[in-house]
Amino acid sequence: MMDLLHSAGVQVVQYLQENYQGSQDWFLFISFAADLKTTFFIFFPIWFHLCEAVGVKLIWVAVIGDWLNLVFKWILFGQRPYWWVHETGYYGNASTPVIQQFPLTCETGPGSPSGHAMGSAGVYYVMVTALLPCIQGTQHRSCAARCCRGLLWLVFWAVQVCVCLSRVFLAAHFPHQVIAGVISGMVVAEAFDHIYSIYNASLRRYLGTTLFLFSFALGFYLLLKALGVDLLWTLEKAERWCDRPEWIHIETTPFAGLLRNLGILFGLGLALNSPMYRESCKGKVGQQLPFRLSCIAASLLVLHLFDSFDLPTDRELLFYVLSFCKSAAAHLCAVALIPYCLAQVLRRGHEKIL
Repeated sequence: MMDLLHSAGVQVVQYLQENYQGSQDWFLFISFAADLKTTFFIFFPIWFHLCEAVGVKLIWVAVIGDWLNLVFKWILFGQRPYWWVHETGYYGNASTPVIQQFPLTCETGPGSPSGHAMGSAGVYYVMVTALLPCIQGTQHRSCAARCCRGLLWLVFWAVQVCVCLSRVFLAAHFPHQVIAGVISGMVVAEAFDHIYSIYNASLRRYLGTTLFLFSFALGFYLLLKALGVDLLWTLEKAERWCDRPEWIHIETTPFAGLLRNLGILFGLGLALNSPMYRESCKGKVGQQLPFRLSCIAASLLVLHLFDSFDLPTDRELLFYVLSFCKSAAAHLCAVALIPYCLAQVLRRGHEKIL
């Protein structure tokens, strides 16, 4: 049954690659933009400094959603097209389908459900549902309001379709995997509509959540490994069947994404419970639009600098530790340190004028 589903998926991959080869750059851009890095380093600082609750929710949905995605992948043992066509016995004596690979094809984790599709669906669902009350609060019954709501959902689904087509075109996923990812992402985002404790969580709650997510993932991995199940079985397949070794990146390994995300969550908790954050964002100056816009600009710049800083990849364990620290430090700066510094500058400037 799964071989039949996979073979049908390979046919879709071939169709897209043969008929939309001219859109290769577009599909590569979509996959690049759909990575959760875009959420953490672009969407989050903008939303957080305009509407703190939405920014906090974005981080929780992205981190928990990606953690669930990791657990699902470890349970479902999903194949990926670029290695499945070489290892399956489904085609027998017939020629193996030829599918093209790209710089973003060689993901090293299992394939189901798609992490890009799941993350994109969850994040955009949060942003769309955050904008809907703004429209409903002004022109709830007007034709313009209905058109605006329809336009928001049209944009949402257009993004999801583009992400799904991109991941299939690149031979990183089968069609059923991206569909499962979209559905899962929306479910996670909808679930957080009913979880209000994240908005006033203490540092102890953030620390406890971080430790639980890491301990569960590590414990699950070690337990199954003790039972003879290697959850990193996909690394060997990626190294064997990827056309070019330089297309395999340590950032795509399961624990690399996990440690990065947990660092961001912990950094957010550390910042939200710091005196710097309370003195700047919760004070009078924190309510001023010019201050918020300045925080957005400075945060985007600083986060870009953090993102452009490459970590050493020759030692895997060191890379994981540094990835956690880098992510935590970046979001501590964006949420607490940058607003605090800007507030101090504005306060001193105001005192000089007086």
